[in-house]
Amino acid sequence: MTDDQQAATDGGTESEYVETLRENRAEKDDFFAEHPQSPIPPEKRDGFDGLAYFDPDPAYRVEATVTVLDDPEEIDFETSDGRTITYRRPFRFSFEIDGDSYELSGYRQEPTDPIFVPFRDKTTGQQSYKDGRYMELEPEETLSDGTTIEIDFNLAYSPFCAYSETFSCPLPPEENWLETTIPAGERKPPL
Repeated sequence: MTDDQQAATDGGTESEYVETLRENRAEKDDFFAEHPQSPIPPEKRDGFDGLAYFDPDPAYRVEATVTVLDDPEEIDFETSDGRTITYRRPFRFSFEIDGDSYELSGYRQEPTDPIFVPFRDKTTGQQSYKDGRYMELEPEETLSDGTTIEIDFNLAYSPFCAYSETFSCPLPPEENWLETTIPAGERKPPL
């Protein structure tokens, strides 16, 4: 479970949740600024003042109903460097935002991997990274049809290729393009 995901589950009250989320964002900024494995090229780290985020908004923590696909289809993702990478699509998640219904697919390469949820929305290329954002879900128990899981868009992040072309990043498939605005999570990279 990532630190931000832990923040989502540990925060008992809304103010605790927001405070924990802000603390974890500060830790991520420190990692990006100083760690040798930061995606920010070393020559740009001196000018790095932290990632840009939408304000934490508990309204973008949604309960999603799970559909488990018994025979997960293989999906070829285009990547930022023109290659393709294959994932399986074992899950669909149905949820509501502002009274409207939406769906996102969840993908895995291996059955034990976190559930990869790449998406685009109406902030993509405007307020958020031009190629979309990612979320990872790590449920504590096996998902089954009709169960619910929390999807927290406040944890949406830009892929590493947003900071350096040396990374190859899967692009969200069209089935995960949301026809709504999700002003939550990371904003457009400040570089």
